[in-house]
Amino acid sequence: LIIRGWAPQVLILEHEALGAFVTHCGWNSTLEAISAGVPMVTWPIFAEQFFNEKLVTDVLKTGVPVGAKKWCTAASEEDIIKHDAIEKALREIMEGEEAEERRSRAWNFKELAWKAIEEGGSSYCELSALIDDLRSYHAIK
Repeated sequence: LIIRGWAPQVLILEHEALGAFVTHCGWNSTLEAISAGVPMVTWPIFAEQFFNEKLVTDVLKTGVPVGAKKWCTAASEEDIIKHDAIEKALREIMEGEEAEERRSRAWNFKELAWKAIEEGGSSYCELSALIDDLRSYHAIK
């Protein structure tokens, strides 16, 4: 599925038929894919996207890179990702034992993400603590 323009990304990522997500590794897209339990084909372009790619591919091990190596504002011939690299990444994310392991890890991270925002979860508690701190700071003034 290729959509140009705005798309309901979270809704698409949560669809059971989705096998993987080709992403530029922007932080919001990365978090949305992690929260949906979807493995990623990473294709960073600039800024922090290369760091996010390392998180997905090397730390979480839920993604496969297409091979983008440097920040590109105007791609030269050597910077263009070739179709065989894209095909290789797509096959690697979708087929074989390692793909199954990636899917399993992605699903586990989805469960952890959802537990974190439930009442009593780490994100819930930390945000509640921040709100309490802000309220107490405001009360002092």
